[in-house]
Amino acid sequence: MSNSIPRNQKHLTLHNRQYIENSFDQGLSFREIAKFLCKNPTTISKEIRLHRMDDIHPKRIFNNPHNFCTKRFKCRKTNAFNKLFICDTKCASCMKCNQVCKDFVKEECSRLNRAPYVCNGCDKQKSHCTVPHKYTYNAKFAQRK
Repeated sequence: MSNSIPRNQKHLTLHNRQYIENSFDQGLSFREIAKFLCKNPTTISKEIRLHRMDDIHPKRIFNNPHNFCTKRFKCRKTNAFNKLFICDTKCASCMKCNQVCKDFVKEECSRLNRAPYVCNGCDKQKSHCTVPHKYTYNAKFAQRK
C-alpha cells in the first residue's frame, strides 16, 4: 500500500467496484487490481467473497437440472436405491441419485473454490457451463449490499 495515499479511504466506492468488475472480465489478478486502487490484495479478495451474487438457474443446465454428478453423461446404472422394487429409471436422469448413489461425485468449478471466486472472466460461456451453482460479481449489487 502506498504511503502517499490519504488514510481516509476506508470503503470502496462504486467506481472502485466497477473497476474490479471490469478487471475480472479482462482476467486481471487481485494483486494487479489492488495496485491500481492502492489497496491490499486481501481487501479485494474479501470484497469479492462477501459481495458475490448467487446465480443458480438449474433450468439452463444441460441434461437434467437435478443431477449434479460428474459421471451423469456416461452413467448406465439403474436402481441405485437397491430396494425390493426395481427402478427402471437411469441414475443419470434421476434427481435422487445425488443422495443415494455410492459413485456420486459432485460437479464443482475450481474458479469458485480458489481465487477469483467468481465466474467473471471465465473462458466458458455461461450457457455452456454445466456447474449448477455459479457466482458473479456485480458492482451495483455490491454497492447496494
